[in-house]
Amino acid sequence: MRDEEEEEPPLAVEISTADLPEDSDFTVGVTVITGYLGAGKSTLVNYILNSQHGKRIAVILNEFGEEIGVERAMINEGEGGALVEEWVELANGCVCCTVKHSLVQALEQLVQMKQRLDHILLETTGLANPAPLASVLWLDEQLESSVKLDSIITVVDAKNLRMQLQGHNDSSSFPEAFHQIAFADVVILNKVDMVLSEGTDTLEGLEKEIHNINSIAEIIRSVRCQVDLSKILDRRAYDSGYVAHLEALLDDSRPLSANKIHDSDVRTLCISEARKVDLDMVRSWIEGILWDKKHEMDIYRCKGVLNVANSDTLHMLQAVKEIYEIEPARKWKDGEDRINKIVFIGHNLNEEALADSLRSCAFSTS
Repeated sequence: MRDEEEEEPPLAVEISTADLPEDSDFTVGVTVITGYLGAGKSTLVNYILNSQHGKRIAVILNEFGEEIGVERAMINEGEGGALVEEWVELANGCVCCTVKHSLVQALEQLVQMKQRLDHILLETTGLANPAPLASVLWLDEQLESSVKLDSIITVVDAKNLRMQLQGHNDSSSFPEAFHQIAFADVVILNKVDMVLSEGTDTLEGLEKEIHNINSIAEIIRSVRCQVDLSKILDRRAYDSGYVAHLEALLDDSRPLSANKIHDSDVRTLCISEARKVDLDMVRSWIEGILWDKKHEMDIYRCKGVLNVANSDTLHMLQAVKEIYEIEPARKWKDGEDRINKIVFIGHNLNEEALADSLRSCAFSTS
């Protein structure tokens, strides 16, 4: 099997962004692709760029990522040897660039040609923590809603994942493999062919470890990252109007047994409250947890649905690190179980403290 670095780059030609029509109401979803070094991010990008999927997809490659064929094809030497960025169009209609300045600047260029695009992929370096990117794409006012965060896709190496996760045992810090899984909406378990000889129990064990860290992420098994693109594009994971998928995830999420996972580990925790809650008190509560890190918890992701007092509307709570939003999603349905349910993903989670503090936001009668 060839290494990623030996892959042939897609056919690329220069493209001009001049004279492209504009549509002020058009928004483009951005998918962040992350993963540990060598997991297969570049293979996934090349697979998308070479596939005949009928979509116009823009790909932004991080300058400090693994050096692959498509990236080399787009890096030219400028005056004094400085690297300059260049947009190129591929034979299947996709466009690419490498980031030389800020992410916002690169996206602003894409916004100017937004009517030509169906989606944007952002590949990060193998050592990147996706949280800052997610915060910029999700709520940054500079982007003026021309682009929106669609989802975070994490590629993991089935052969080496367990070793990467165990790397924190003798360290006070957590490897990026933990963070990248914790922030993921979808985890692509790549190179499964390399562990098939060990039996299906190995893959099931890996999936269990992934869900112990992040129970709301969908896991997709793959060989050389050949996946159904409909499963990784247009996920709308941060869209307040797409609450049905979140509710299904919450129904499947249960608190993990303390006998299996120590509180100091990165893990998923689900809490619930049957009574209606005061929205202002919930905002103060979540801000204390995310901003002040009460009870010494470090929250990476948070997703939930809220039953708010004096409202017939289901509210959606989402957070990435210190950034959060609570938005009305839809009307509660007749006969529906109107319960508050919130999933936390993070380090040093304290189930009792979270449950008790959420309870303090509830009214004495529902």
